[in-house]
Order: sequence, then structure tokens, then C-alpha cells
Amino acid sequence: QVQLVESGGGLVQAGGSLRLSCAASGSIFSAYVMGWFRQAPGKEREFVAHISRSGSSTTYADSVKGRFLISRDNAKNTVVLQMNSLKPGDTAAYYCAATFSPSNLKSDYVTWGQGTQVTVSS
Repeated sequence: QVQLVESGGGLVQAGGSLRLSCAASGSIFSAYVMGWFRQAPGKEREFVAHISRSGSSTTYADSVKGRFLISRDNAKNTVVLQMNSLKPGDTAAYYCAATFSPSNLKSDYVTWGQGTQVTVSS
């Protein structure tokens, strides 16, 4: 099974940008659909974006559409979430996850990273 490690979180002012990376190991990365989720304190973990095995197809939550961009490099076993025009409401722990079929449901994902914190100040 694939193992996932996120990096790139931090503190940023509203309107700024951050780039999250997720490094995969231990299995065939290109076999997995990859997703990003986030969880704010006291809230449920919510879907952010997912990307197909080849990277040709992406899906975003309405709340991030037009501001976030998900991409992957199968040669480097990485998936990236580029976050632009950040808002205080984007503050959360961000998790990458792997699944076998495209899904917005966290219950469909079989492997999760440990998460990376993103804090957006106003």
C-alpha cells in the first residue's frame, strides 16, 4: 500500500499563496487517484480536490474552484496542491489521500498522509 507524506504548510496572509506537496512511496503511485482534503478545528474533514491517475482529469470543491490547482508528477511520485488567493476560511489541516476510483467521499480513500497545517491570517 502506498505511504503518503505532506509538506509545504505554514502561515500566510489573506490573498497569499501556498504550495502543498505530497510524496508517495511503497507502491505504484500511478495506480491511484489522488485527493486532497482539509479539516478545520471542530469541523468534519472535507473534500478539496482530486486528480485522475494520468493527471488529465481534475475535480474541485466549489469553495476552492478557480483558486486551487491540483497536479501530479507520476515520474516523481508526487501530487501538488497550489493554493492561491487564500482566505481565512481556508485555515485547516490539509491531507492528501489515495483511492482507486475518483471520489469526493473521504470514506472511499484507502490511505492518508499525516496532514500539514495551513493558517491564513486576515
